[in-house]
Amino acid sequence: CTVILTRLATKDLHKPISILFCNLAVSDLFTSFSGFWISTLFITNPDITIFGSEDMLAPYALYTTSILSTIYNLVSIGVERYLAVAKSMRTRFRVARNHSIAVVFTNWVLAFFLGCLPLMGWNCLHREKSVSVLYSPFCVNYLFFIAVPNFVVAFIIPLFTYLRIIIILRRRKLRMKACGQATGTYKSAETQVARTSIFIWLLALISYAPFFAGVIFDATNHRCHIDLYPGVYIFRNCTAMLITINCLGNPLIYTLKLKTLGAKLKTLKCLSTNSVRACAI
Repeated sequence: CTVILTRLATKDLHKPISILFCNLAVSDLFTSFSGFWISTLFITNPDITIFGSEDMLAPYALYTTSILSTIYNLVSIGVERYLAVAKSMRTRFRVARNHSIAVVFTNWVLAFFLGCLPLMGWNCLHREKSVSVLYSPFCVNYLFFIAVPNFVVAFIIPLFTYLRIIIILRRRKLRMKACGQATGTYKSAETQVARTSIFIWLLALISYAPFFAGVIFDATNHRCHIDLYPGVYIFRNCTAMLITINCLGNPLIYTLKLKTLGAKLKTLKCLSTNSVRACAI
């Protein structure tokens, strides 16, 4: 909410990257809300979160939708950053505000379609043969269908985009160095991008790899719920906590970065034009 309000209160909303940042914050907000909904159901009736119930379809579907939207937004931000760096060499790659809005709309449509498939009938409420042990009444084949391709997308595309950004910056730095020009700006940008990409990878790996491992275990497991209680369900709850930590880490890495957040929040209190400009810088 802090990210959304801060971005809306400043004049950066017209930038394409700011639209993606706001949408990422909305996705994280949905993830936190759906996680709170599931936690409430667990407190009031723990059995339905273990053995499955029709009441779990809607919160699980919203949880899946929000996670998918977050993944697609992270990928979109990486692609936008790559195009923003490469557009000075290839002007046809210029990203406009309408492009970002279209990407946001596409991300949500795809996330809602894939996340709501269990509500459309792809569930195991009335059949126990392929029911998921960790996320009943979801089907194992549905979880596998959702987890594997999106796990690949979440890691391969950001790897390509951020590596390409680092390569482009390094090439420009070498060209400027060969011409006898100062390269301090490109060196600083290259270091910042490399550091940020490492944080992105570590956060994504820590947050989503355990969930992916749980889906693989779910697909290969042939034991019933009672035999796996309580250890496996403690692991499931830990994976949900890690995904929530990802929702807290995304604003810090992409938008807030502490100092930037402080500067943006100060602009809301500045009265004079000079103070507003100084805070924005």
